[in-house]
Amino acid sequence: MLREAGLVAALGVVELALILGLGAMRRDMGDMGHSPYLMWRVGSLAVLAGIACTVAIRSFAPTARPRRGVLFACALAVVAIVGGMFVAPVGLSGQTLLQRLDPVHGIICAGSIFVLSLPVVAMLGMLMRRAAPTQPKLSAIASGIAAGTVGALVFAFCCPFNDPLYVVVWYSIGCAAVAGAARWRLPRRFRL
Repeated sequence: MLREAGLVAALGVVELALILGLGAMRRDMGDMGHSPYLMWRVGSLAVLAGIACTVAIRSFAPTARPRRGVLFACALAVVAIVGGMFVAPVGLSGQTLLQRLDPVHGIICAGSIFVLSLPVVAMLGMLMRRAAPTQPKLSAIASGIAAGTVGALVFAFCCPFNDPLYVVVWYSIGCAAVAGAARWRLPRRFRL
């Protein structure tokens, strides 16, 4: 399990290094690096990614019961979302809901998270196929959640938006799309 976790972590680090090497890091990262908002976003995603990847990798064992782990990861995501209510930057109160959500950029963010998650989904799918999960559908969902949170964590260093509502909505849509795609695609090998 440690080797598999190391592979997933290494892939996430390489992906982040490539994205940052291409100059995609948000321009104000030096100024925002110590803001409670950015610490909430990156910290929450890092914890979620670590736990979700652990749940996914553990779910590949034949004796695993991944339901509790998946529910725990979802509950932790809810706690992180609630935490976002306490770190909202000043200046958001005068904006309308549509301005805060900014759908045009939001769709780009969700799509970017989906694309950044694909290598992690592929690696977890490969690990899943080499293992013997007895509940492949739940393992696939766990893998999708894990890949989605890793993709969101990588994207958090690029995303220029500071509104927690924006992050909660569009990052959740991106992660849900990854989980849905993983649930649809990964368990096919295990069908009877």
